[in-house]
Amino acid sequence: QVQLVESGGGLVQPGGSLRLSCAVSGSIIGVGDMRWYRQAPGNERELVAGITSGGSTNYANSVKGRFTISRDSAKNRVYLQMNSLVPEDTAVYYCNADIRGRTLRYSAYWGQGTQVTVSS
Repeated sequence: QVQLVESGGGLVQPGGSLRLSCAVSGSIIGVGDMRWYRQAPGNERELVAGITSGGSTNYANSVKGRFTISRDSAKNRVYLQMNSLVPEDTAVYYCNADIRGRTLRYSAYWGQGTQVTVSS
């Protein structure tokens, strides 16, 4: 069974930084596009950043210039470096990835989420 596990969340003061990590495990043939989403209470889940298998990145306007998404293809990991954090960044952050398992088709998988709280 393919599994995605996020780590690195926690409580941080405004202006601080956090680095989220998402580890993919299981019987994996290939990993395609990888993404980070977030969802705050009362809000819809939104796409924060994405990265293709070729390294092309895309960011939500609200985090552009502050967040950086990257991936380690050898370890099947995706990271989200978050700098200059503000309270509005508070949310549960979810890892999402297109993964090819024992079939020839890619399917989307989700992690369980990790809480990020930006507060004094």
